[in-house]
Amino acid sequence: MSHPTSVRPQAQSRASYLVFRTLGTRWSDNDAYGHVNNVVYYNWFDTAVNAHLVEHGALDIHLGDTIGLVVQSSCNFFSALAFPQTVEIGMRLSRLGSSSVSYNLGVFAAGASMTAASGQFVHVYVDRHSRRPVSLPPAVKRVVEKLL
Repeated sequence: MSHPTSVRPQAQSRASYLVFRTLGTRWSDNDAYGHVNNVVYYNWFDTAVNAHLVEHGALDIHLGDTIGLVVQSSCNFFSALAFPQTVEIGMRLSRLGSSSVSYNLGVFAAGASMTAASGQFVHVYVDRHSRRPVSLPPAVKRVVEKLL
């Protein structure tokens, strides 16, 4: 009986990403093993994506009728990061659907050429009150299309 082979994800180069956001690590990001804990990477993904949307006028977190909910996320780790390093989060789109946006994200030590980690992050856009999927708002589509 043959078993399917799985291919381990590989670190990606800086050239694979279109937009970058610089973030600082915090003392509390390190865990008992002396490196940034895995849960922090998901926080970085959320911060990078949503800050990009807010800064480009595509998301009003307080009054907007439409919000993006995270329905899937994952992360692969290639090298350790630790406080007090600065990190850069690279962003690009892997898929643009009618109500969803799939991001590929790369975490780089500041100035590094290859990712320390890479992740995927999927937003589904929903009505704020009903939480039912809606078409991508034009402002969101305009901003994220530039990441394709």
